[in-house]
Amino acid sequence: MVDDKEKNMKCLTFFLMLPETVKNRSKKSSKKTNPSSSSSSSSSSSSKLPPVCYEIITLKTKKKKKMAADIFPRKKPANSSSTTVQQYHQQNLSNNNLIPAPNWQGLYPTIRERNAVMFNNDLMADVHFVVGPPGGTQRLPGHKYVLAVGSSVFHAMFYGELAEDKDEIRIPDVDPAAFLAMLKYIYCDEIDLAADTVLATLYAAKKYIVPHLARACVNFLETSLSAKNACVLLSQSCLFEEPDLTQRCWEVIDAQAELALKSEGFCDIDFQTLESILRRETLNAKEIVVFEAALNWAEVECQRQDLALSIENKRKVLGKALYLIRIPTMALDDFANGAAQSGVLTLNETNDIFLWYTAAKKPELQFVSKARKGLVPQRCHRFQSCAYRSNQWRYRGRCDSIQFAVDKRVFIAGFGLYGSSCGSAEYSAKIELKRQGVVLGQNLSKYFSDGSSNTFPVWFEYPVQIEPDTFYTASVILDGNELSYFGQEGMTEVQCGKVTVQFQCSSDSTNGTGVQGGQIPELIFYA
Repeated sequence: MVDDKEKNMKCLTFFLMLPETVKNRSKKSSKKTNPSSSSSSSSSSSSKLPPVCYEIITLKTKKKKKMAADIFPRKKPANSSSTTVQQYHQQNLSNNNLIPAPNWQGLYPTIRERNAVMFNNDLMADVHFVVGPPGGTQRLPGHKYVLAVGSSVFHAMFYGELAEDKDEIRIPDVDPAAFLAMLKYIYCDEIDLAADTVLATLYAAKKYIVPHLARACVNFLETSLSAKNACVLLSQSCLFEEPDLTQRCWEVIDAQAELALKSEGFCDIDFQTLESILRRETLNAKEIVVFEAALNWAEVECQRQDLALSIENKRKVLGKALYLIRIPTMALDDFANGAAQSGVLTLNETNDIFLWYTAAKKPELQFVSKARKGLVPQRCHRFQSCAYRSNQWRYRGRCDSIQFAVDKRVFIAGFGLYGSSCGSAEYSAKIELKRQGVVLGQNLSKYFSDGSSNTFPVWFEYPVQIEPDTFYTASVILDGNELSYFGQEGMTEVQCGKVTVQFQCSSDSTNGTGVQGGQIPELIFYA
C-alpha cells in the first residue's frame, strides 16, 4: 500500500507539470469511469492515476537538444546584491574572494559561468600556489578537478601515479600575472592578454601544456610585431620553439634592419641570437649600423656581467661574433671615421683592412669580406600605359594621392614616380604614407628625370610596415618641371608575386590622380 501511494504521488507530481489540455483530458476520463467514486478506497483511486503517467511518458520529441543557456536565458539580477560573473572576475583578479550569495549556483545557467565564479576564489579551494620569485610572490587558490581538466600537467600533478598530496605548491619561475591569465583561461574560457605580460603568459602556457592559450599568445605577438620588439621576440620564439613566429620576426628584421638594430630591444637579446643576426645574409642595413649595434649590445652585456665598461671588455664579450661583422664591406669613409677609431680593432686589424681597401694584393682577413645580399625590392605597377600632353601633368604644389591595401604583410620602401616629358629635369618630392590620417612615414628628397617615360624611385628613410586588409594612403607633392608623364588605364587590383594589391581613389588627391590615371605609378616594397 505504501508503494502505491508513492507511485500515486509521483504521478500526481508529473500531472501538475502537464499542459492544461492534458489535465482536462485526464479529468474527463476519470469522470466517465465512475462519477460517484468519492467513497471508493485508495486502491481504486490509485488505479485511475497510472494512465496520466503513461500520457506523460509518451510525450517525446526528435528536436535538437538545447543547452542550458538556451533553455534558461540569463536575466539581469533584480537587486543590486546579486553579483554578475564580470563582477566576480574583477573581484577575483584582486583576490578579494567575497563569499557568494546563498544559492549563487542558481544565478548562472551554464557550467562555464559557475566555474568562472571559482576563478581565484578560496571557496572550496583544495590547493594553493605560491607564484613568483622570492620577494614578489602571490598566493593563489586553485581547485584540483578544474585544473586537471584544463591541463595535462596539472592532471599528472594531482591525479597521476607520482602525484603528491600537497596543500601548497611553489612556482618561482612564473610571473603571478601570467599565472592568473592562465587560470582565467582554464576557469572562464577567456583569453586576457596584455603586451607587458604576454611573453610570461606564453611561458606559463608552454610549461603547463595549455596549447590553445599558447597559440593565442603567439597570435598576439605576431599582430604586435614591429622593428622595436622583433629582436627580443626572435630570441623568445627560438626559446619557445615557435617556428612561425621566428619566421615573422626574421621578415621584420630583414626589411627594417636598421630600425631593429637601433632599438633598445636589440641590446636585450642573448649571445646566440646576436650571432644569428650578425650572420644574416639578407640583413637590409649598412654595415656601419651593424657595427654600432654590436658595440651597443657589448656595452649592455658588460653591465649584465658586472664588468667595467672598457674597450677590452667590450671585445671580450663580443668574442668571435666580432668577426661576423663585415667590416671590409663598409664604405671607406664609414670605416675610417667609425670602426677604425672605435678602439675595438687591434692595430694590425686596422692596417690590414686599410690595405684591403687600397692595395692590389689584398691581405687575408678574419672578417667576412663578402657584402650581404640584402633584400631585392619588388615593384607594383598599377598603370597599363603612360602618356603626356602639352597641358598635362602640372603640379604647382598640389597633392597626388592614391589609397591601397594588400593581402599580406609587406614593407613599403618608396614610390616610383614619373618624370619630365620635356627633357631632363630635377624634381623635389615630398612623399608620405598614412593610415587613417596618421603619418607612418615621410621623406623629402630629390630625383633626376632623364626625359624618358621610365619611373624613378624615391625612398623613405626606413621601410614602413603595412598590415594586410587595411587601406593606406600614399601621397606625393612634386616641385619641378610642370609637364611630365602620367599613367593611364589604371587597374583596381594588381598581383605582384604572392601579394595582391588593391587600389582606390583618395580624397587627399587635389591634382587629379586616381585609380584610372595620374602619378604614383609604382609602390616599391619588400615582402
